[in-house]
Amino acid sequence: MKISPTHIPAEVCTVADTLENNGFEAYLVGGCTRDLLLGKTPKDWDLTTNAHPSDIQQLFPEHYFNNDFGTVGVKTESEEPTLKIIEVTPYRTEGTYSDARRPDQVTFGASLMEDLQRRDFTINALAYRVKTAELVDEFDGMADLNAKRLQTVGNPDERLTEDALRMMRAVRLAAELDFVIEGNTMASIARHSKEIKRISTERVAAEFMRIIASSTPMQGMIFLEKLGLLEQFIPEFIPAIGCEQGGIHAFDVYEHLLRTLQAAADKDFSLDMRLAALFHDIGKPKTRRTGGKNKKYSFFGHEVVGARMTKEILERLKLPKELVENVVALVRWHMFFADPDEITLSAVRRTIARIGEENIENLLNLRVCDRVGTGRPKEQPFRFRKYKAMVDQARRDPVSVKMLATNGDRIMEKYGEKPGKKLGYVLHALLEEVLEDPGKNTVEQLDKYTETLLALDISELEALAQRGKDKQAAQEAAEIHAIEREHRVN
Repeated sequence: MKISPTHIPAEVCTVADTLENNGFEAYLVGGCTRDLLLGKTPKDWDLTTNAHPSDIQQLFPEHYFNNDFGTVGVKTESEEPTLKIIEVTPYRTEGTYSDARRPDQVTFGASLMEDLQRRDFTINALAYRVKTAELVDEFDGMADLNAKRLQTVGNPDERLTEDALRMMRAVRLAAELDFVIEGNTMASIARHSKEIKRISTERVAAEFMRIIASSTPMQGMIFLEKLGLLEQFIPEFIPAIGCEQGGIHAFDVYEHLLRTLQAAADKDFSLDMRLAALFHDIGKPKTRRTGGKNKKYSFFGHEVVGARMTKEILERLKLPKELVENVVALVRWHMFFADPDEITLSAVRRTIARIGEENIENLLNLRVCDRVGTGRPKEQPFRFRKYKAMVDQARRDPVSVKMLATNGDRIMEKYGEKPGKKLGYVLHALLEEVLEDPGKNTVEQLDKYTETLLALDISELEALAQRGKDKQAAQEAAEIHAIEREHRVN
């Protein structure tokens, strides 16, 4: 492993040269040095220097400075978005960490050795001097890079209790780089795992999302569980461990979820899909009962319970609303394609309308990952072809208001109706009609039905427009009631 100067962008070299030409040292440090040595393109570029914050600001008038660590963001003219800001931080030492996250005191004027000594992992404590092409490796970081091993700089108990988020970062780096975690570091994480509760939800969730987005999220989840971190922020997964399924499943619920997640990662699916793969059967432990049709266990309504649990968990992690809604919808309807003999075109149309046309492919792909997670290599070809054919056929039919043969402008012009709730109810009532029978999606038939609808009271219109949602809500309420009655879950 060796850094090639040609792999360092000119903008970064310019900032380093400016510091060096004014009597200061300048080293690439942290993740960018590590990634260069691994042959990867760094996402961020960080320089460390013996210059003080005031010196850096004076050398680079185009900058921002608004933190307690002396970091100066130097603005560049690069066309690369990631190079528009290059962060320059003075050498520093840090005091105690009373909140397990941020140092109580930061002191500038330290040496490079002192600065590297305070860093988290040896592979992040490598420094590269751009001017002389010198690599500084005071803590055997190169040996750990070559061994694909992650360990702390110095005493792991000290490093991990200083900043408890480093425990999540260790797992995340192991998943992203496909590294192992050194034994003493693992033992320390296990000892101090409860300290992660002192870290803000947003920061823990950010590391968790990066683990899920990595190429080996199954490995990351295994580390999280074995080291005692997972139960600190998503304890709902713990009952899935050892929860036997039987039938076509070769694995317990937890391993099935991890294998389904890894199948989604292997196909490079989106974060929404990966989360849906991880959570799709999380409701099974709560709904498992002995016996069933040709099965050792049954899990009646697990998708309903699972969707509710998923929503609670993802909202607790403060993830974006749209992401939460997409994942919850996929978990709720992942059983839709379980039995092709029970699927009708009308049901497919309603499912597309319910979860959105943009998500129906994800629902199909989730089915494939789900099957891979059982221990089988792929979905049965004839079944998947039937699913796909039905979806393709249903897509040609109206599944949203915008696909109706009429629209709001036409109704307002033809019937003198004004914009408002009533018009919206009419359009959704029309959609309910054509979801059941696409043949009715003609201007003539919709005009005739529109006349009838406009004559109704607004409360009657609302009921018609909502009948599909009401039917679904009533069905889910009945399922939940039955689950709670039979399995005493809540």
